[in-house]
Amino acid sequence: MASTEQDTSDSKQSFLSLCHAHSILQFGTFTVKSGRISPYFFNAGSFCTASLLSALGDAYARTIIDACKPTTSGGASLEFDVIFGPAYKGIPLCAIASVSLARLAPAEFGQKEWCFNRKEAKDHGERGTLVGAEMKGKRVLVIDDVITNGAAKREAVTIIQAAGGILAGMIVAVDRQETISDDAEGDKGRKSALGALREEYGVPMVAIITLSDIVQYSKARLGEAEMSALRAYRERYGSADALAQPV
Repeated sequence: MASTEQDTSDSKQSFLSLCHAHSILQFGTFTVKSGRISPYFFNAGSFCTASLLSALGDAYARTIIDACKPTTSGGASLEFDVIFGPAYKGIPLCAIASVSLARLAPAEFGQKEWCFNRKEAKDHGERGTLVGAEMKGKRVLVIDDVITNGAAKREAVTIIQAAGGILAGMIVAVDRQETISDDAEGDKGRKSALGALREEYGVPMVAIITLSDIVQYSKARLGEAEMSALRAYRERYGSADALAQPV
């Protein structure tokens, strides 16, 4: 493995270790938004101290920086002007990611802009539902926590387009790498929500960590019963990209 790939892998495992230690990443039995019974749960709302939020911002920033590097696979690298955080969880995420980008790579990212939306329009002051940088004519990167079925992300794209912006990409904290439908059959039907959005919009869409990363992390830390539950969940609901990776 090349040194940069090893560095990325080590960084992900360190991030997962931090999340596990602070019960942001938990293992057990959880009913998730899709209604599925999951053997793990990632709660981005638990980054509730200054140091944890700073670590999350750094993780987003490093993932964005990596996505902006030229690719060796022939795919497009990320290029953007503005970071957009959809209300509500996306608001602190785009703010802390912007701060971390300016600190870690000031020459390249120190002048990047950021903005967010309100759920309710304001009828005084600056008015409207958007706060921060204007998006018109600019390439916009969406930042959010977890992707489930993609509906909220499509809503974010609609907001960007209505403001005259151009979707540049999306970044989430966790890609659960799950099939959209419970009755998916074959690779064609085993698309994840992020994979479907990537195909639909044709722009880079990346995650800090994925289900595959969580499985790799868990090997040396969970008991056999917990690992069996995690593997069984992956086999039943895992998207094609998750199943293509060895565990």
